[in-house]
Amino acid sequence: MLDRTKAPEFREIGNISLKEPIKKQFANGLPVYVFQSPEQELVRIEWIFENTYLDGQVENPLLNSALSALFKEGTNTMSSAEIADKVDFYGAFLVPEYSFDVTSLSLYTLNRHSQVLLPLVKDILTEASIPQQELDTYLRNNKQKFQVSIQKNDYLARRKFYNLIFGKNNRYGRTPKLEDYDAITRAQLIELYQQEIVPSNCTLIVSGNVSDELLQELEQIFGVDWKGAAIHSSLDGPVLAQGSNDLVYEEKENALQSAIRLGCQTIGRTHPDYPALQFVNTLLGGFFGSRLMRNIREEKGYTYSIGSAVATLKHTGFMTIVTEVGVDVTHATLTEIEKEINLLKTTLASEEEVNLVKTYMEGSMLGSLESIFSHADKFKSVLLNGMTLTYYSYYMEQIRNMSPEKVRDLANKYLDFDAMVKVVVGKISQAESVHQAVVN
Repeated sequence: MLDRTKAPEFREIGNISLKEPIKKQFANGLPVYVFQSPEQELVRIEWIFENTYLDGQVENPLLNSALSALFKEGTNTMSSAEIADKVDFYGAFLVPEYSFDVTSLSLYTLNRHSQVLLPLVKDILTEASIPQQELDTYLRNNKQKFQVSIQKNDYLARRKFYNLIFGKNNRYGRTPKLEDYDAITRAQLIELYQQEIVPSNCTLIVSGNVSDELLQELEQIFGVDWKGAAIHSSLDGPVLAQGSNDLVYEEKENALQSAIRLGCQTIGRTHPDYPALQFVNTLLGGFFGSRLMRNIREEKGYTYSIGSAVATLKHTGFMTIVTEVGVDVTHATLTEIEKEINLLKTTLASEEEVNLVKTYMEGSMLGSLESIFSHADKFKSVLLNGMTLTYYSYYMEQIRNMSPEKVRDLANKYLDFDAMVKVVVGKISQAESVHQAVVN
């Protein structure tokens, strides 16, 4: 019988082994990566497309997100209801996803239903009609959501933050206005669909119980029968610009809380320092035992939650610190964040704290590999950045080699509170004295 009075034995995490895919290329040039796991009943098939932008126009991510939501909502032969009914009948899931850099369509199904569902997906990828009725419904719903969202301080702070950190005229920094929804037309979406949803702009990742018969079906339907090349691919990197590092303050008269968001552009995953910067970020605000949580939540009681993150995009990376606090402690919170960043730069962390973060990050990596789909996700993350799975061995090595001195040196190299974009939406009480750049 298990003795629950004794803690489980502690064991160090050894090397983590990630599954390598089998790489294929179909006749039309479509690259295919297969993660085989016969014990998994499901199969997941992902069609991944790099986001493109209409030639001669300012990059408009709102068009891309609309396309992601609508291109499975009707084809020249089937209505959205018919598509949904067929997918539901076979117990499958058809999931579109949109991010800053890619749009994808994922099918989760049992192998035995592939003969019915793969032609359905092919119809979506080649014959989508984007009906006006579906577009009208999408625009009406999203305008309503937008009008609700802009009443929330955290949403307004996030919008302003992205505007300032990247600039307003590119895919990363442009945020929608209400009138932008009315400017979307079916003709624009059809043009973007014909440009983007083509085999020359697609990567296929198949994971799960991938039989030989399924691969043959995929090759026939999406390798031999799927034709077409991009009309024009506007895939150049965005022109980025970072705004002022003065505090940007938008007052909400009756606010009880202030939304705070600050950060800066930084390195992406392809930079050699990226794993080490992730370590520094985790120690600062990246997990529940972080310094920001201990100080601002547990000791000061200013907030329920505060956190920091380092995110990678295809053409850049960024760091952000996010929280919501009572209006009477807004300035005090900014002061404490600055203090914690400066402590990282001037005072060595203890070996105990560094080892705690090492254990947490190694455990998080191990815990993120619970299925073959997780292995495929890890591969997708590096593939979209032009990297290989060897990155994760490098990542783990860098985490294990972190020391108090390295934490301090990396903090001095990449963390500069004075240079960060700082956004507050809410209220700064009259009792708090702070330089304010007031914006409407």
